[in-house]
Amino acid sequence: MPLPFAPSRLFALTLPLLRALGLCLLLATLGACSARHLIVQSMANELASQGQAPEDDLVLAREASAFYLKLSESLLREVPDNAALSEAVATGFTQYAYAFVAFDAERLDTRDAKTAQLLRERAARLYARAHRHAMAALERAQPGFRKALESSRASDWPPLKNEQVGLAYWAAASWGGLISLSKDNPDTVADLPLAVRLAQLAYARQPAYGEGALTGLMASFEGARPGGSSTQALSYFDQAIALGGQHHAGPLVAKAEGVALPAGDRAAFDALLRQALAVCAAHPGMQNAVMRERALWLLATADDLF
Repeated sequence: MPLPFAPSRLFALTLPLLRALGLCLLLATLGACSARHLIVQSMANELASQGQAPEDDLVLAREASAFYLKLSESLLREVPDNAALSEAVATGFTQYAYAFVAFDAERLDTRDAKTAQLLRERAARLYARAHRHAMAALERAQPGFRKALESSRASDWPPLKNEQVGLAYWAAASWGGLISLSKDNPDTVADLPLAVRLAQLAYARQPAYGEGALTGLMASFEGARPGGSSTQALSYFDQAIALGGQHHAGPLVAKAEGVALPAGDRAAFDALLRQALAVCAAHPGMQNAVMRERALWLLATADDLF
């Protein structure tokens, strides 16, 4: 199940992060006191509020991302009630798993199936890690969140506030990634309806979240769930493209994989991917750099896919 790649803070090593690193030096000299807690909160807020840097070197981004994720996760253990940092960490692990681990597995599959499987297992663990962070934050804000989500009665489902839509999106997206890599684990696959339900709750609150990212996730879920409607999935994909397709290649690539490929429509597949490449060229940045690599790989392997 292709996952949309939404704009995020993951790859930014910007001035706020440098300030946070400077605070680390102060942190080492302080004991368990209110001053230490304030500094940790300050560092957490700096990391959580970073914008995406104009970086399109994937190798540099990959190397920087691991450090960012470890630092952020370490801080989150100190301030687990920082919802913004929880969302940033969930975002980071989800995107790292998708862009750098699961994608590597796909490219290796035909040449080294054993290594590809190991990478898929690692990607699944990273998705699970992201999901735990996002769900923990939702549970902290609304105790009993997971139990309410499991209810068969829609009236029992947990309501979302506007500020929780991001957490819900990344919880659902990472859940979807984990499920897609867990075909041999029926307990994990059985959670698909809950992941879909969580995405639906977020969509009901903010359908345009992430400039089409949430709508793209709805499309992917609609195509993957038992009894899903291909017509509804197509409608979601088109909505995602309308919301973000002029600047973000992700919805175009997702439609190529989620609609044109299953339909066996090679012409539409190629056209969507070439349109995605044009968007990447016009709007450089990390999100589109990842999509550019995926679009190029899909075009190069299209003869094997059709």
